[in-house]
Amino acid sequence: MMVSDASRPRANSPVTNRRREAHPAVCATCDAPTTIPFVPRADQDIYCLGCRTFRKQQNVRGEPNGDRGQARHGDVFPEMTLMPTTRAAVAEMGIKEPTPIQEATIPALQAGRDVIGQARTGSGKTLAFAIPMIERCEPSRRSLQALVLVPTRELAIQVAGVVKELAKRRSLTVTVAYGGHSFEPERRALRSGAQIVIGTPGRTLDHIRRGNLVAKDIRMFVLDEADEMLDRGLALDVEAILAATPRERQTVLFSATIPDWVATTASKHLRDPQTVAVDEGMNTFPEIEHIVYEMDKASKMDALRTFLDRRDGPILVFGRTKHGVEKLAGHLVGLGYPVDAIQGNLRQNARERVMERFRSGKVPILVATNVAARGLDFQGIDQVINFDLPDSGQLFTHRAGRTGRMGRQGEAITFITGDDFKKWREIERTLGRRFPRQRWSGGSNRSEQPVQSERSQTLRERPGRARPHRPVRDDARRAEGSRGAGR
Repeated sequence: MMVSDASRPRANSPVTNRRREAHPAVCATCDAPTTIPFVPRADQDIYCLGCRTFRKQQNVRGEPNGDRGQARHGDVFPEMTLMPTTRAAVAEMGIKEPTPIQEATIPALQAGRDVIGQARTGSGKTLAFAIPMIERCEPSRRSLQALVLVPTRELAIQVAGVVKELAKRRSLTVTVAYGGHSFEPERRALRSGAQIVIGTPGRTLDHIRRGNLVAKDIRMFVLDEADEMLDRGLALDVEAILAATPRERQTVLFSATIPDWVATTASKHLRDPQTVAVDEGMNTFPEIEHIVYEMDKASKMDALRTFLDRRDGPILVFGRTKHGVEKLAGHLVGLGYPVDAIQGNLRQNARERVMERFRSGKVPILVATNVAARGLDFQGIDQVINFDLPDSGQLFTHRAGRTGRMGRQGEAITFITGDDFKKWREIERTLGRRFPRQRWSGGSNRSEQPVQSERSQTLRERPGRARPHRPVRDDARRAEGSRGAGR
């Protein structure tokens, strides 16, 4: 059927105008501003898209108006004022009580304050900025409203995973931007109206310069792991990105330490920030026992194999160089150990596969450079081994921080040889702490095991392990015998 031009509504006809009308309103649940396509009545409750979606989900579950669902999640962060969608998402993560950094910073960020947050890795910083960020964004605005900068690709993926869990209940779009893969998927996502971006500085700046990322509407800017940005030489990129954002934005800076560069950036770009320092003393390791062994270079491999033979969970082994990590991992694989390696030269998809195998337990031993020392969230690691010393006390702290996370107990074992003594003294001076040392007594005879620490025994006897602990000497002998039989 043909429709004549005269029968079509004109551009300024009442029909067309009604379709385009958007009336401002305020959500009855979260008080967020929203728009609706009709004139609201005074006695009518209006809901934003996120809260409306949440209420529909609760109705499907047989919980009228979401009331019982809200009561069910009432024990999640009970002292904070949060949207029902936020409480539900946090409850699904299995979290009820806020960590100290979350308890101190979430209310300040909700109030619109700029914040400098200092807390070690594993303290819950991601959720501390993600909750206020999600609640500040408007689902109805199809423009970039929040930008999070992180130093590494792995951390960008990890942070995005947490943010997406919160964002999906408010129908917010989250995009990740990092190097190592094609620009095109990121460009399409940004051009289609991404509302939240988590990215590394280099790739984010490239998108800004190409016109893919428009930062003029950003409400919240988050700089995560700020001290590592300096370590990686990213300060200039960060400054350039900040210059592209509006001055009236809310700025959040999280860091495990507060070096001079971080303080300088804060003074230039933050307005009357509230500083929250949860654990300023980076020389304290309350949940981690440190065991330091002096040994000859020729004994390092035998010592490492001793600890790998007695493993009762995932182990993270740190080397110093990319080549050294690959060589060590290859040697261990040749000896029959289930090992993967991660270092900076791996392509991104290969790195992600390695991380997934380690997190899932398919490969329980990961040999890594310092790429795994910062920001990556490994759950359930009871033991970290410094096969090679790091170059600084700060890296030593963050390597050890892969264990003993979120209140768990952990053990960090460090090997030092005669060539390492000077560097080790520098690390101790930086941390302001002396670590007791013991001589490795195993030597080249694998049957001679080091004295087991009280913490090691406690970790192996902790309830909930998948299998009971067997004597170390018997485990080592069985492992040695099986390798010999396969030769």
